[in-house]
Amino acid sequence: MDPQIIIARRVAKELKSGNLVNLGIGIPTLVANYVPPDLKVFFQSENGLIGTGPIPEQGLAHPTLTDAGGRPISALPGASTFDSAMSFGLIRGGHVDVTVLGGLQVDAQGHLANWMIPGKMVPGMGGAMDLVSGARRVIVAMQHAAKGKSKIVAKCTLPLTSARPVHLVVTDMAVIAFPDGRATLLETAPGISVGEVMAVTDAELVVPDNVPEMNI
Repeated sequence: MDPQIIIARRVAKELKSGNLVNLGIGIPTLVANYVPPDLKVFFQSENGLIGTGPIPEQGLAHPTLTDAGGRPISALPGASTFDSAMSFGLIRGGHVDVTVLGGLQVDAQGHLANWMIPGKMVPGMGGAMDLVSGARRVIVAMQHAAKGKSKIVAKCTLPLTSARPVHLVVTDMAVIAFPDGRATLLETAPGISVGEVMAVTDAELVVPDNVPEMNI
């Protein structure tokens, strides 16, 4: 199974009916594809839309309906549009139940760095700072390693997105949480052993006696 699909399918299992959910760009956008039809989840786009639908078919995109990254989206029946002030009021006011964001690094205490690499041109951090600080639950969806380097690190070397730790990290190899500020291995991906996860993780992991395989 494609690593990104493993991540998206596992993250989708964290969502509950009635949740207001914000999906970041990249892997997080795939999560919507794996939400069961009977699960009523409301997706929010931080540029001012609740009730985002699937990517429209070619030729059916509307120029004023885009996600926060500028990609075409659709609006479901009953969708609501509003300005950015209202959108960020929802985020900063703690009304977003779950946000799913990509990541460059997550450290052993759950701190996320995902908005810039020093020396490289970036448009800005967007809403990531607000989402990590304001959403009730923060899930990071990212690959476990990039270019041979672990993205689960002892301490972030890139600028932090927020001082607030995230709640859960889902990678193509593992599910990691941070109870008491310690990175704890909860699950491994199908066909991946605990030893394989440990071998490509820079951060020290707490490993319970029983680590089940992801149910995806």
